[in-house]
Amino acid sequence: MSEQVTEETTEEPDPVAIMPQGSEEETTEQTEEEPETFPREYVEKLRREAAEHRTRAQRADDLAGRLHTALVTATGRLADPSDLTFAEAHLDDADALTGAIDDLLNRKPHLASRRPSGDVGQGASASGETVDLAGMLRARAS
Repeated sequence: MSEQVTEETTEEPDPVAIMPQGSEEETTEQTEEEPETFPREYVEKLRREAAEHRTRAQRADDLAGRLHTALVTATGRLADPSDLTFAEAHLDDADALTGAIDDLLNRKPHLASRRPSGDVGQGASASGETVDLAGMLRARAS
């Protein structure tokens, strides 16, 4: 038996044909390693500084969010201060914060604080007198 050997030809694309139009000199220059533009230590230093700045910016954003929540809580008008979305203008301008809370409460009145205020008839009373139930009945009967 004779074996037939078939050669498979794989056509690989010509790298020069794929490259943009230009001279062969440009192709050989691109394959050579280009020297580093900046020293490695300098680049690493810049990257560390950038990472520190990102960390500081994140910390500043977190503190601004906490300040915003504290300012909304101080007004006492919302049951949950996180219901008002953060806006940097609220930190600098008290009128803008008040206006935003007013707008939110007009659109969604169920978010308002429901703390009782004044005398609601519970807790310790300032009165040192004894309770006269008969006197109360007589006063209401008249």
